[in-house]
Amino acid sequence: MPVEFISAIHPNRASDGEPVLGLGIDPDHTRRFARALDDGGFDYTLVAYHSSSPDALQLAQFVANNTERLKPMLAHRPGVIFPTHAARAFATLDRISKGRLAVHIISGGSDEEQRREGDYLSKSERYARSDEYIQILRKVWSADGPVSHEGAHYRFEGFSSQVTPHQATIPISVGGSSQDAYRVGGQQGDIFGLWGEPLKETAEQIASVNAYADEAGRPRPRIWVSFRPIIAPTDELAWEKAHRILGQVKAGHTERSKNTHYPAFGTGRPANVGSQRLLDVAARGDLHDRALWTPLATATNASGSTTALVGSPETVAKALLDYVDIGCELLSIRGWDPLNDAIDYARFVLPLVRQELAHRAQTAA
Repeated sequence: MPVEFISAIHPNRASDGEPVLGLGIDPDHTRRFARALDDGGFDYTLVAYHSSSPDALQLAQFVANNTERLKPMLAHRPGVIFPTHAARAFATLDRISKGRLAVHIISGGSDEEQRREGDYLSKSERYARSDEYIQILRKVWSADGPVSHEGAHYRFEGFSSQVTPHQATIPISVGGSSQDAYRVGGQQGDIFGLWGEPLKETAEQIASVNAYADEAGRPRPRIWVSFRPIIAPTDELAWEKAHRILGQVKAGHTERSKNTHYPAFGTGRPANVGSQRLLDVAARGDLHDRALWTPLATATNASGSTTALVGSPETVAKALLDYVDIGCELLSIRGWDPLNDAIDYARFVLPLVRQELAHRAQTAA
């Protein structure tokens, strides 16, 4: 399958460096953002999930309704709604969008965040629930009649849905950096999501996921890797910009700490393995491989995808292609100035990567 690009929709003007610019959802800004991604040639946009954020399902429908080809990658947390309801809701949105939906399952890395919505399972139990949840989604989508199920986390009898997906089935993405995540992703995922680590560590994680898929006798998931690139016309200017952004993010952290409305970066060692891994990479050095820069992971306490690829568009495109070469087929790039960066990536980075991939395909034919 072709290499595809993912962004992340922002429902307001807030950023890591300037959290005070927005709360909740600004429909005009969200529409402008979605259309910029659509016009710019992005294939997917992540619709993120957090207990305090605008509802992800409604936001994904808004994105679909205001674009022509952009595919919402809908983050969804099992345990918030029953899987039969989710299966019907996702199938409905897939029909509305004419087959553009993908679902990214979030098992949850923070006990504190999970408990905000009444979820008191352990992390390993959450991954087991996700495994069962995905099986139920697919069972409902493929059923010719009523479906019953009895498992460790869910039980129901005679459920049927009048709506089926527009696609043969909706692609399921799983993400994480723990053995539980690799297992569920390898055994159940069509896509597996990773945060941007150095090439060696990324290749090792891909091998772990693939081993579980091979053991289960199913196709290996497509690998999705996520970065926060910082680009400028030259490498020198990009590094100046990177250090400026680092200062802004540190100042934004101070602002977050004063106001409970804005999700804080947190203090102390994060609970989730993915964040721990990013911080460990950052502790080994600021710069890795061609252009992977880690101080922003440290500044944010690795609260999500926070490693940057820094350089000119040519340098960043080459760095992304390094990840393609080790098996990554979905390249997630979102910025620190979200809308403007997305526009710049579409103008200057996506064409370079696609041009090189087309050249490779032509010369290999």
